[in-house]
Amino acid sequence: MMRVNLIGGIDTELQNTYKQFVTYLVRPIGAADETARLPTDQQQLRAQRLQAEQFSEQSSLVSQIGQAKLLARYYFPNSSVAVEDLSFYTRQTLIDDLKVARTAQEKRELFAYLAGLRGTSRRSLAVDIQRPITLTDRELEALINATDGRLYLNRLIADAPNREPTLMRLLVVLGPLTNSEPRNSKPTVNTSLTSFESEPPLGIVYVARSLGTVQKTLDDLRQVVMLLFLTGLASAGTGAYLLAGQALLPLRRVQRAAERIGGQNLTERVPVPQTGDEVESLATALNAMLGRLEGSFEAQRRFTSDASHELRTPVTAISGHASYLLRRTSPTGQQQESLKIIQSESERLTNLIASLLQLARSDSGALTLQRGPVFSALLLSDIVRELAPLAQAQHTALTSAGEDVTFEADADRLKQVLINLVSNALKAGAQTVTLRSERVGAEVRLSVQDDGPGIPTDQLERLFDRFYRLEDSRSRDQGGAGLGLSIARGIVDAHGGRIWLDSEVGQGTTAHVQLPVGNVPELDLDDVP
Repeated sequence: MMRVNLIGGIDTELQNTYKQFVTYLVRPIGAADETARLPTDQQQLRAQRLQAEQFSEQSSLVSQIGQAKLLARYYFPNSSVAVEDLSFYTRQTLIDDLKVARTAQEKRELFAYLAGLRGTSRRSLAVDIQRPITLTDRELEALINATDGRLYLNRLIADAPNREPTLMRLLVVLGPLTNSEPRNSKPTVNTSLTSFESEPPLGIVYVARSLGTVQKTLDDLRQVVMLLFLTGLASAGTGAYLLAGQALLPLRRVQRAAERIGGQNLTERVPVPQTGDEVESLATALNAMLGRLEGSFEAQRRFTSDASHELRTPVTAISGHASYLLRRTSPTGQQQESLKIIQSESERLTNLIASLLQLARSDSGALTLQRGPVFSALLLSDIVRELAPLAQAQHTALTSAGEDVTFEADADRLKQVLINLVSNALKAGAQTVTLRSERVGAEVRLSVQDDGPGIPTDQLERLFDRFYRLEDSRSRDQGGAGLGLSIARGIVDAHGGRIWLDSEVGQGTTAHVQLPVGNVPELDLDDVP
């Protein structure tokens, strides 16, 4: 829009300059009369050559040319102007001749004639006469066919000798030159004979003005707009960030509170902001959902706990009666085998009930830990010594290694986890089982590595699901219930640690337990009971 407005302003100035220039052609300035009129380009070139050859003899002509150019420059500052006299023509006859020239050859002949006529009569001001303003045949045809006889162009124009052309806005007007003497004849080249005594001859006037000011204004405006845009963008971005942060603050609080809530603390609720918008509705819906989840989990825990307590008494009675019959009676061989099966299954069911009770306590957060300082090397040695008879019975080499790390944990619960992992390795038929400890930053990592058959990758994570057992014979043939790893994960989670398995089929399995070291004093073995 700014460019259009600026170009429009220059077009208006060009029109005003054109009117003044035509007036100058009609009425010479002051008393100079004919000598003040702008000389033709051919006169200027002849004057320059004569001045170079015989300056003194041609001083009068040079003086006349200089006077005319000085007066013209005074009245048309900052403009480049030129005029071409199309004598013997009126606008209508020129249009008619162009219509008569139907073929390309005829048009070329007409334009060639007009070019010669324009070249001999051209008069220029602030234009390098060696590089005059001119029109192509196509532009000349467009000018002739223009309704108002005007043509606006952007053209590179040299306003002085030895100077690079600059981009200018050019107004070309095809109109009568009223200062020329009317003529009544002309050569006929593809033109019709017409009397011109009543009409002034036709001419082409060029008025040009530099677009440097427009370009500079647009460049300055572009820089200002860019600066304002960047400033506005930075301000808008900062404002949007602050406003968005302020608007999303209640949502972040709800998010942080929701992230803290887990299976161990379903009694907590997310804060409900009094904003009266969707965030408040979301927080209310989350709290309602947490209430339903808490009720469901609580019912599940209560059922598990109650069922375990109720089952323990009859199972104990069954096991006791089976043991009594085996000791106090003389059952037959088949009866004795049946009683032993009853006793074995009763013990298995007792262990299952104990595991379910422990899981129920872990889910409800009632699993209490007796934390104290633990020496990793001593803990692993105790486990190796305790399970050595079982390992020897299966011809398995059970060893411990690694550095001794002092950390804070419940030694009994942690021993239960590691014994479960070692038992799984022995059940899998491993020939070598190694317990290892190492320090990893501010944590201790306890590992159980075996050379057993390995576990498929897609089943590693599912092993921690309750009652899940592998499809192969790793634990199924040993009568496992599939709760050992679930209990182990619950104990490790209660310590604030994590447990995972690394395994590859045919390459063995490594179980890792990583716990925070905690705040423990520097202790010696003598300080541990």
